[in-house]
Amino acid sequence: MTSYIVRRLWQMIPTLAGVVLLVFFLFNWVGGDPAYVLAGKISNQEQIDNIRRQLGVDQPYWVQLGIFVKQILTADFGASWSTNERISSILVTRLGPSLTVLVPLLVLETLIAIGLALAVAYVRGSLTDRSVMILCTVGLSISILVYIIVFQYVFAYKLGWFPVQGWGDSFVENLIKYSSLPILIGLVVSIAPNLRLFRTFVLDEINQDYVRTARAKGLSENRIMWVHVLRNASIPIITYVMSALPALLIGAFLIERFFSIPGIGREVILAVERSDFPVIKAITVYVAVATMVVNLAADLMYKAVDPRVQLK
Repeated sequence: MTSYIVRRLWQMIPTLAGVVLLVFFLFNWVGGDPAYVLAGKISNQEQIDNIRRQLGVDQPYWVQLGIFVKQILTADFGASWSTNERISSILVTRLGPSLTVLVPLLVLETLIAIGLALAVAYVRGSLTDRSVMILCTVGLSISILVYIIVFQYVFAYKLGWFPVQGWGDSFVENLIKYSSLPILIGLVVSIAPNLRLFRTFVLDEINQDYVRTARAKGLSENRIMWVHVLRNASIPIITYVMSALPALLIGAFLIERFFSIPGIGREVILAVERSDFPVIKAITVYVAVATMVVNLAADLMYKAVDPRVQLK
């Protein structure tokens, strides 16, 4: 196990190097000269040269690449070009609100989708099964923007059960008061695709020989579904959930934007609007690192769920 973890960590180095090179050249060649963006429409060449000198983009590419690598190794990406706030401070302060919404959402949507998938697979082929799949298809065809607008209007504005927008300083207040409606919307949006996918995983296992053997031995259907089938279906479920985890931070930008939640997703949108390249580059690198770490954690979870899995 230890040798496998060490080997995987070593394999992350060339992968991360490729990500760093890709990010660097994309932002330096495709992104254009940030001095022209920051200088505004009314500027002269002297002002532009001064801004380029302050940002360090007047240096040769190999010097800028060295600075970028040093920033990654020291976890110090400098300050934001638009707000002059330290990027490390931005990430630390924005990560908490994002996790306050996304961690409960991820746990609830996974558990509910697994429970419903097992229940629907239990009555597979019946009218209930077909009706649930039709509802999932209808749910998938509705945009998240519709859910946000309707839920804000009905539950927040009309009924007054939740605040429309806002964020406080207390974790408990944020979790119970401000995060409840965003989590509810996230659940409604995510249950349909997760249920359809997890149902497929479960049905693939139901048709295996070991299930027929378990039935022949006289095991109850509940034990077969919740113990044997669920354990074997957990591997593709873990793969799906863990692979979607890093992107979930960025993908929640619509919820964070509409509910004024000061999270990572909202910060990415603001950075794009302001052409704040250091913030975007830092978040891109951290998401890449998080993706590699999460993939390693998923492999280790396979072994915990199914001891037959060999890590090589």
